[in-house]
Amino acid sequence: MSVHKEDKKKITTLQLKKMKQQGEKISVLTAYDYTTAKIIDEAGIDVIIVGDSASNTMIGNPTTLSITLDQMIYYTKAVVNGTKRALVIADMPFGTVSGNPLKSLDAAIRMMQETGADAIKIEGGAEIREDVKKIIDAGIPVMAHLGLMPQSINKYGTYAVRGKEEGEAKKLIEDCQLMEELGVFGILLEKIPADLAAQITQQISIPTIGIGAGAGTDGQVLVIQDVMGMNKDFSPKFLRRYADLYTVMTEAAQHYIDDVKTMNFPNKTESY
Repeated sequence: MSVHKEDKKKITTLQLKKMKQQGEKISVLTAYDYTTAKIIDEAGIDVIIVGDSASNTMIGNPTTLSITLDQMIYYTKAVVNGTKRALVIADMPFGTVSGNPLKSLDAAIRMMQETGADAIKIEGGAEIREDVKKIIDAGIPVMAHLGLMPQSINKYGTYAVRGKEEGEAKKLIEDCQLMEELGVFGILLEKIPADLAAQITQQISIPTIGIGAGAGTDGQVLVIQDVMGMNKDFSPKFLRRYADLYTVMTEAAQHYIDDVKTMNFPNKTESY
């Protein structure tokens, strides 16, 4: 197994664009707490996204819709505190960027000021163009999120692959081109056909990060709990597990419980 080693210079949005130009793939994971962020940052991850998936993974909500701006600020601050090298991108939660540019800007400013994040991520296309423009004009780096957009799950009614039909694919391409024109530094493409993701990646000059979008994007992102095998309930086609922490942690907890019950812990060397 090879270990990816990088210099310790802080990753920037400009560096991500250079990585695309040089053909270097961009590695991205989510994190929601200080300890996890510190581990994957020291491992050499390029980007950490504090996803609104915290609604599912950290709180146990059935969708991402319930998480609030205050909660996202809390999780993002924890991740920023554990990160030195990776670019930290914070998700703007449902309802904070939704067609009222001044309100959207206020929320984005709060996120940046109160967390120290490097950038924010926003779901949506042409419908929120004025919001995105207002935020970027204020000096806040924005990553767009297109394709499957979990914050719109009630509109879709399904988490199925997006962009399979010609009309939807055409709009997706147009939205990506629009976001590039508005000045976003990158686009996350979720659960779309691999050929379409590769086509978009070739047509725009900013990096694309894929999740369930094939190998033709400029980088890949997965949720840390999924990658580390901390759950058994989520197994989409695009997921590759790199560990089985569910089993490791369960067995460790059972061993601890047994040691406490049998008075094997603490022993004399573990006592004052």
